[in-house]
Amino acid sequence: MNTRQRLSLAVGFVVLSAVVSVLSAPSLPEHLVSHWNAAGEPDGTMSKPLALALFPVLTAVLLALLAAVPSVDPLGENVEEFRGYYDWFLVIFAGFMFVLHAGIIAFNLGYTFNFTLLVLAPVAVLFYYAGVLMTHAERNWFVGIRTPWTLSDEDVWDRTHELGGKLFKLTAVVTLFGFFFDEYAVYFLLVPVLLTAATIVPYSYYLYSKLKDPSEEAQNTSRRETN
Repeated sequence: MNTRQRLSLAVGFVVLSAVVSVLSAPSLPEHLVSHWNAAGEPDGTMSKPLALALFPVLTAVLLALLAAVPSVDPLGENVEEFRGYYDWFLVIFAGFMFVLHAGIIAFNLGYTFNFTLLVLAPVAVLFYYAGVLMTHAERNWFVGIRTPWTLSDEDVWDRTHELGGKLFKLTAVVTLFGFFFDEYAVYFLLVPVLLTAATIVPYSYYLYSKLKDPSEEAQNTSRRETN
């Protein structure tokens, strides 16, 4: 499957979202529940026209921007090295947005369920695949863990993304445990996400400082010469 076909799959989710909006519109109230608190209780509404258009339009715009990344990135040739993984991330992202949209529509059509729990599984899939993408991402300006230190050194980039990939996959697994804790489910996502962010950025700085340490660099040079 080539890039055009993968992007067509992603666009297909946008079309499905639009179809769901059109078909469900006559049966929906004038204001739709569109926001839930951490316990899964509705706490916000949106006008029907805006709610029906929001996800299809937003997903289409984001897909267009993300699809343009390889052509505008100064290191676009590096993006091409992992383009297949990147394209599949766009497909999964579009699918994730479709699930959110369809869930909102279903809830407002009278189906009763915990919206937070509905979101957990697709969020876990999205985060797990983000971890997969990270382990294959080459240095670039738009995709991955972009700190001043990862962008300045390829070794720091590779090692930071190796750790980041593992942490994102672990976050996905921990997120799924939220199914067993109902009103506390959202915390099984938020806590590992925050811990991952709090780990990766300092880690990239630590690696950069370590690799730029003269004594460490001399040791690495000595090892290379020995080998």
